[in-house]
Amino acid sequence: MCGIVGYVGRSASGHTAEEVVLDGLRRMEYRGYDSAGVAFVTPDGRLASAKKAGKLASLLDELGEHPLPDALTGIGHTRWATHGGPTDANAHPHVSDGGRLALIHNGIIENFAELKDEMDGDEYLSETDTEVVAHLLAREYRVDNDLAAAMRRTTARLEGAFTLLAVHADLPGTVVGARRNSPLVIGLGDGENFLGSDVAAFIAYSKEAVEIGQDQIVTITPSSVDITDSDGNPVSGNAYHVDWDAAEAEKGGFASFMAKEIADQPAAVADTLRGRTDQTGRLMLDEMHIEESVMRSVDKIIVIACGTASYAGQVARYAVEHWCRIPVEVELAHEFRYRDPVVTEKTLVVAVSQSGETMDTIMAVRHAREQGAKVVAICNTYGSTIPRESDGALYTHAGPEIAVASTKAFLAQITACYLLGLYLAQLRGNMFADEISDKLGELHRMPGKIAEVLGRMGEVETLAHSMADATSVLFLGRHVGFPVALEGALKLKELAYIHAEGFAAGELKHGPIALIEDGQPVFMIVPTKSGRHSLHAKVVSNIQEVRARGARTLVIAEEGDEDVRKYAEHVVYVPRCPTLMAPLLTVVPLQVFAMELATAKGLDVDQPRNLAKSVTVE
Repeated sequence: MCGIVGYVGRSASGHTAEEVVLDGLRRMEYRGYDSAGVAFVTPDGRLASAKKAGKLASLLDELGEHPLPDALTGIGHTRWATHGGPTDANAHPHVSDGGRLALIHNGIIENFAELKDEMDGDEYLSETDTEVVAHLLAREYRVDNDLAAAMRRTTARLEGAFTLLAVHADLPGTVVGARRNSPLVIGLGDGENFLGSDVAAFIAYSKEAVEIGQDQIVTITPSSVDITDSDGNPVSGNAYHVDWDAAEAEKGGFASFMAKEIADQPAAVADTLRGRTDQTGRLMLDEMHIEESVMRSVDKIIVIACGTASYAGQVARYAVEHWCRIPVEVELAHEFRYRDPVVTEKTLVVAVSQSGETMDTIMAVRHAREQGAKVVAICNTYGSTIPRESDGALYTHAGPEIAVASTKAFLAQITACYLLGLYLAQLRGNMFADEISDKLGELHRMPGKIAEVLGRMGEVETLAHSMADATSVLFLGRHVGFPVALEGALKLKELAYIHAEGFAAGELKHGPIALIEDGQPVFMIVPTKSGRHSLHAKVVSNIQEVRARGARTLVIAEEGDEDVRKYAEHVVYVPRCPTLMAPLLTVVPLQVFAMELATAKGLDVDQPRNLAKSVTVE
């Protein structure tokens, strides 16, 4: 959740620590936060800090009124409150050692109370677990004046999840960091180096990054990067090149990041498909790293994910079971390991996460591997924890997703899941080569069709603004339309803060129809008439049922479907496509509807209240 950035440089780099740190915090505002702060160490060994509750603008105002001295070493933090409310005092950094050491922290320290009791006599100015760690680190630093060694000893005492960055007035030009179950990445520069919760923290300055492993300590100076394990032994991090640039993390003329990311969806799907076949047309998923014989032996697939990612898994279940004839279960990651799931060596667990740092999913991955299952990660963030801890990875290539409510990552996740399903079908012989080629062709045609849908959204925008006073909206769908209904409802809850529910349309008469009253808006995702199952007529009957009870019927259907017109108050048509491809189209109007309704209510669509982009604590 929290954003963390660290910087060390030389004057020749042309960047000040304040410039780099504040730019990094601005780029990570999407992570969700309720306070912000910075600390800098001057070349002559003075530590100065500032922090404010509220948005980054409040901190900028504070720095404008009370400027901090020029420095080339600094750390910055945006906090999402866990221990202690969002106040100035609880904001990070926390300062100790007589005002000479500053610490920032992402995560939760579970044994902070016990540690605080051990350090009786220290003065605490906040209600946070982090300040306890700052005092513990100061005590350890005074043992030998070695900040990296002190960090190792400190983290050995901690229980929970954390990313920690620290600076000390004795050490201008040095930042020390550590991580456990929480993200941290190094950025490499020329005469300067960086640390961040993700590469967005330093993408404007460097595209060369290095992963930091679990329970490792990193020390950066302008000319060096040193990584050690928990015993102090030197280790080498995995270096990689970031394949997007700072411009992609900007709005690019759109009113919001979400608007830009909805518009990015044709490219996100196309880029996720790109380069997945060899010269003969066979699927080649180079990042899998699981023996083909093992993949052939899979007798059950469990998709683990949270929120929007879980709905991508629910969409994929229909396709993968149909193509591969393997049973597929979709589990909420935070429930998976607590219900004693049946997992064997022949189970393939597919972990879906945009950030790769979703703590519930990380813990589920670890549990699955402990039970002997192979795990494949579907992720949008290279070098993040989930793909690193999985047996294989299938990266989506959606580019940075800044808005908290996921859009293009959802479509890219469905696309990646479909690639995995077709790959399994290829290995297992469930489909002939020409059948797989046909399905890939259908997928490659989808970016163009998504672009067509985006070109028709004027009516949806007008509809959304006319419904700004709505207090409840229902969404109904069948087959692959059911998870689309769930996703449509989630988007509206996230962005507009109103009651919204998604239902399987077949459940309507089993209870939800009691919610229908005069004027109740109901979205219906109508399946194609040409589908293998005779579901179209059943959903049209559902439309008639709710309309007869006074509902306002809002229908999403394929081009040429005139059967729905006489029962629908509004119809949004999407291009024709095979049943299993339809979610890539039918969800787009629901995304736009939620965004525009929230905009009409004057709400921040990029940073909805109480939400964070990546949930990095359980």
